[in-house]
Amino acid sequence: MTEMTVPPFSAFAGPKLLASGPLAEVAIAIKIATGAIADPIIIFDNATGRSLDLDLRGSHREIIARLPQPPTTEPDTEAPTEPRGRGRPKLGVVAREVTLLPRHWDWLGARPGGASVALRKLVEDARRANGDRDRQRAARDAAYHFMSTMAGNLPNFEEASRALFADDRRRFAGLIATWPEDIRDHIIKLAFSDRAESTSA
Repeated sequence: MTEMTVPPFSAFAGPKLLASGPLAEVAIAIKIATGAIADPIIIFDNATGRSLDLDLRGSHREIIARLPQPPTTEPDTEAPTEPRGRGRPKLGVVAREVTLLPRHWDWLGARPGGASVALRKLVEDARRANGDRDRQRAARDAAYHFMSTMAGNLPNFEEASRALFADDRRRFAGLIATWPEDIRDHIIKLAFSDRAESTSA
């Protein structure tokens, strides 16, 4: 199967895909199409399958300036504006409260490097071990959120939802086969873009 890639955002005008790509491109495509399309336009974040609202008033530059900025996950690499104090440098570490039983704290405290190092290692090990399963669950959830918005009133919605969550791809593809082409293709792309097996196999 040819690998499917999922763009970060998509806009639908009724059942038809209007635009896909980075949010700025999608927003400008909607702005240009506004007035020429009678159907309501809905924008989706493809990572979650949820719709989002944008303020599309004004010029293209003004629209782009108002777009939400993606959260940064990388540590700040800019030069520090203050002299660095003693101790270890900041590495993007975020301090939050963790509540554990005393025996958990005892076990963590006995690990090399202490509780913080042990917790980070446990999280990284879990991410590696469960990465594929977590990605599949996120993809399935995104497909379901999109389905609920765009196909909630279409035939076989409930049965298709059950097949999606059961990972029965063949049955799922059969149940949504009569849905509008762009909606059907987008759901399959969201749900199975990282899978090796085609839903049409």
